Amino acid sequence: MQKVKIIECPRDAMQGIKDFIPTEEKVRYIQSILRVGFDTVDFGSFVSPKAIPQMADTAQVLSQLDLSFTKSKLLAIIANVRGAQDASRHPEITYLGYPFSISENFQMRNTHKTIAQSIEVLKEILAIAHASDKEVVAYLSMGFGNPYGDPWNVEIVGEWTERLSAMGVRILSLSDTIGSSTPEIITYLFKNLVPKYPEIEFGAHLHTTLGTWHEKIDAAFKAGCRRFDGAIQGFGGCPMAKDELTGNMPTEKLLSYMNVEKADTGLHAMSFESAYNEASKIFGRYH
Repeated sequence: MQKVKIIECPRDAMQGIKDFIPTEEKVRYIQSILRVGFDTVDFGSFVSPKAIPQMADTAQVLSQLDLSFTKSKLLAIIANVRGAQDASRHPEITYLGYPFSISENFQMRNTHKTIAQSIEVLKEILAIAHASDKEVVAYLSMGFGNPYGDPWNVEIVGEWTERLSAMGVRILSLSDTIGSSTPEIITYLFKNLVPKYPEIEFGAHLHTTLGTWHEKIDAAFKAGCRRFDGAIQGFGGCPMAKDELTGNMPTEKLLSYMNVEKADTGLHAMSFESAYNEASKIFGRYH
């Protein structure tokens, strides 16, 4: 039976909502997610509250979580060295997630840095993570193309993978930031990258529309990807990418696909149902 890691991303689901979700509601929702057995929970971010106001209370949320019963590891998104330093002070956090874009336009929109500057930031973040016994998850934003006309092809993705590997990145999630990927591109990238870089754990952070979720998961899984990001009911998307949000990959769709494929996700069905119901409550109020 193939083992598959499912990463649940409540941070991604919540970050684009304009009305501030009270800290206690975030804690209750994330607590329900921690009972499910996800490999990792992308729970918050240490970024400028001006950029993402919804995540301004990440440290407070973390301080109120009961982690005594869960096997899930926590991931926090960071966008710069200061964010890495802030996140690294929390022993409960295992992973620092850094969005590294191969689209110059998106890198500027997301972190106000050029690609060249972002590489230097990533070097510092890797050093901070190493010193604080944490691991960096690098997200290759716009990994499947971009809407800005910036250069993109599969060779460029391969070149950046080579470079990030040489820097010490060991978890690399290819991010379909605006839902633009096709099954053909997904298949080509994972089929070529997974065997070429056995030292790297490749992930798929796929944004999708309702009609394309199956073909995207199917392409990635059959091409060798065993790490998938999702958000329950597909809420959210990247607020920095376009004016209209392309939804996240619905976790329930991921799970139904993995059930058919007989893949082992290690998740508890009853706890997932409870978290699903919590998502309906919290997002029903703010959407």
